[in-house]
Amino acid sequence: MLVIADTSALIAVATCDGLSWLDTLFDTLSVPRAVFDEAIEDGKPQAGKLKHYLSGKVVDIDLNDFIIAAPGLGQGELQAMALYRHVHADRLLIDDLRARKAAQYNGINIVGSAGILLMAKNQGLITTVKPYLERISNSEVYLSEALVSEVLKIAGEA
Repeated sequence: MLVIADTSALIAVATCDGLSWLDTLFDTLSVPRAVFDEAIEDGKPQAGKLKHYLSGKVVDIDLNDFIIAAPGLGQGELQAMALYRHVHADRLLIDDLRARKAAQYNGINIVGSAGILLMAKNQGLITTVKPYLERISNSEVYLSEALVSEVLKIAGEA
């Protein structure tokens, strides 16, 4: 399974020390150049881990080849959606609510960092999701209380 990733979801997974989960859950993970550049900016959380992890996973994509209805999104999100389309990926790993809505509007199959936690638990990579949701919630990545509650319910940890 091929997944294209956006910055905030990668930061959330890296915050959980779960980048290796992505290699177990998916055959291939790629990111567009704008996501890589954003993820490794000085001062960005998990920049060092992500620079190392994303080495060799960066793909250059020209947005001029794609029309995507997504007002108000950044270059990373737009390039991630365009790359998803270009390589016919299976999923787009993305957390930002506005970007998720735009992706769904454009027929893109999405998964977020909380979904990765559920997949990791289902594959036996972790035993519980709650401590990882707490790590993410205590970081610079925002997860709504409703989402956290729903994920805990799905995981049987409510």
